[in-house]
Amino acid sequence: MSGSILGTTKILGVMGFPVSHSLSPVMHNAAIASLGLDYVYVPFPIPVEDLSAAIAGLKAIKSVQGFNLTIPHKVEVIPLLDEVLPIAKSVGAVNTVKRIDDRWVGTNTDVAGFLEPLKQLDCDWKNMPAIILGSGGAAKAVVAACLELSCPVIHVVGRDAKKLKKFHGTMTSQLRDYNLRVHPWSSIPHLLEVAGIVINATPIGMSSDTNTPISEAEMAMLPDKAIAYDLIYTPRPTKFLQIAAARGLKAIDGLEMLINQGAIALEWWLDQSVPIDTMRQALLTHLN
Repeated sequence: MSGSILGTTKILGVMGFPVSHSLSPVMHNAAIASLGLDYVYVPFPIPVEDLSAAIAGLKAIKSVQGFNLTIPHKVEVIPLLDEVLPIAKSVGAVNTVKRIDDRWVGTNTDVAGFLEPLKQLDCDWKNMPAIILGSGGAAKAVVAACLELSCPVIHVVGRDAKKLKKFHGTMTSQLRDYNLRVHPWSSIPHLLEVAGIVINATPIGMSSDTNTPISEAEMAMLPDKAIAYDLIYTPRPTKFLQIAAARGLKAIDGLEMLINQGAIALEWWLDQSVPIDTMRQALLTHLN
């Protein structure tokens, strides 16, 4: 925010449950202050059962101009919106919503945000199979990103067989011309041996959770040139990435994804360019 919160202050935020760990307010408020705008970005802790009421309630608060969505709302929010843009429809998940003519319009900035740190690498993506751990809204964006990278096959692993089946059906109907396979969690050891990139799109390891989706013994099965990518950015690094780094693998956390998807969202809300370097520095300062 640029200064005092006034009656004219416009509100942006992030909706999730839990949401206390989110660093989005840090980077967004830093950018808003840099731009000198009368806005503030706040967390909205909304349980799943209250999502519908929250979406309707925020629409009634005219100062609320938009919000991000994180776990567990990225998919469930879709039928509650007035319009969903093509990118979010193709992914099947919304992470950013904007008030346009008093209507809630949803989009997805996760795909572009996820891809940004990978674009800096010199990789032959056409020969790098992807393994995605998890089958929620974040995993849908990662599937779309891996498709854009031209990964030859995309393996999605999950614990819930019904959810996996639904995930496969939804994604194959929305994103065609790629090889998407779903597997039970027990298949992980067999898949790791051929993986080019492994992405943790689950909340395992988030915040105070010291668990990891892949054990040290399983990590040892990965090829030497494999990449480990964790969408989680707190703690930094997660145990998953600590094990990957000790194994000598390229380890990427979710911080750059957070920054880039956030900058795209903020530009959409404000209809102007935003200082992404300011956002990055604010996060690094906060984390350090």
